[in-house]
Amino acid sequence: MSSVGAVQIGVNVPNFGPGTDPDMLRQWAQTVEGLGFDLLMVSDHIAVTPDVAEQYPAPFYEPFTTLSWLAGVTRRVRLGTTVLIVPYRHPLLTARMAANLDRLSGGRLVLGVGVGWARQEFEALGVPFGRRGALTDEYLRAMHDAWRNAGDYDTAAIPIWVGGNSDAGIRRAVLLGDAWHPLRVTPRWLAEAAGRLKATADELGRPVPALMPRIALRETREAVTGADRLAGVGTIDQIIADLDQFRLLGAQTVVLDPFHGDLTEIRRPERAWRTLAAVAAYHRSQEDR
Repeated sequence: MSSVGAVQIGVNVPNFGPGTDPDMLRQWAQTVEGLGFDLLMVSDHIAVTPDVAEQYPAPFYEPFTTLSWLAGVTRRVRLGTTVLIVPYRHPLLTARMAANLDRLSGGRLVLGVGVGWARQEFEALGVPFGRRGALTDEYLRAMHDAWRNAGDYDTAAIPIWVGGNSDAGIRRAVLLGDAWHPLRVTPRWLAEAAGRLKATADELGRPVPALMPRIALRETREAVTGADRLAGVGTIDQIIADLDQFRLLGAQTVVLDPFHGDLTEIRRPERAWRTLAAVAAYHRSQEDR
């Protein structure tokens, strides 16, 4: 779907909730790839504690396992995490699984990472919640070292997208990532934050990371107004306008997230697929110009 000057489009596929099973995941993957999207991503949780289940109920398919399986039923689409909670796993284990998945999939892995938010899940895993930021920085450095010192395959091409909408997330992206991956934002907020990203990179004397936001995807019949409107929410014209605005901001990839809390739609994804088809059709028309 990509072209010169065009933003690439990814889709965050629900890998959780009642109705999610291997067949549904396969249908999602083949729909995303069949429509010509560039990237398929899934979320990360390990222990579905009450704070997790409130938003993302079981079953919850672990991302490395899920993406490894989906790599076998797709051929072209890139595969990624949005976002992998870095402190949950030993960094050498994460580095090994990521490197193996990248190689087995033909170099298609994008590793989106974050610090996490579910306090009860941290407790269940025996990871100190208050140190999650410091652990994320430490583990990312350890993963880079592991890949750099690995002699049996080339892992230098795994892109790291650092999630987090805070100033700490921006700084982490500048220091340890290839891209900044803010999640579920308003158009106005992202326009302002893109300036903060550049200012932080200049302050630290580092290159500006690529901008790779994840936004909502919910089509409505009537236009949605108000400054608090999330990007990707509204009529198809509003959704397309958001994508065009982010392209002008310099975004290289925008990930669309069709889940907005309605568990019934996990069992009935056809509405989301129709919206995705409309987005795909628009982008094909732009490429044909």
